[in-house]
Amino acid sequence: METFILYLVGTIGSTATYYVNTKFHQGAVRSSALLTLLVAGFLHFFPQSVSPYLAQYIPPIFIGASFIGMVSKNQLSTYFGLALAGAIFTTILLNTSKFFTGYGGALGTSACIALLVVLSIPYFKSPRKMTVGFLQLRKTILKKQGKISKRRVDLFK
Repeated sequence: METFILYLVGTIGSTATYYVNTKFHQGAVRSSALLTLLVAGFLHFFPQSVSPYLAQYIPPIFIGASFIGMVSKNQLSTYFGLALAGAIFTTILLNTSKFFTGYGGALGTSACIALLVVLSIPYFKSPRKMTVGFLQLRKTILKKQGKISKRRVDLFK
């Protein structure tokens, strides 16, 4: 049951941060900091409200998941994707956090990996079956090629 609660905290942390960021226009950092302050403050003043195991792990899982919620809505805009990234983050953190010492911290590294995993999952409704990351890369390349071909036309005038 405690593991389920931690997964729930991971999904809520990522989606709530994104929600506050996009709906209330508070910005990514302020949204993450505000929600993390609320969760950590509650557990600091009322540690007896949950088991010692949960009191130890809820704050780091929430703050790490809130890193996922800081994603731009141009990159990931579905709440399902955010919740999935939060669950993947929780899995990574609970199983491998001791291996990430020295790599920018376990929270940020795990959040980055979880977000990249979700961005690499193809949209099943897309007729092209491309991943979100590949579509973003393609858009960037085509944008640059448009500028290059425009310069070539200007050179030959």
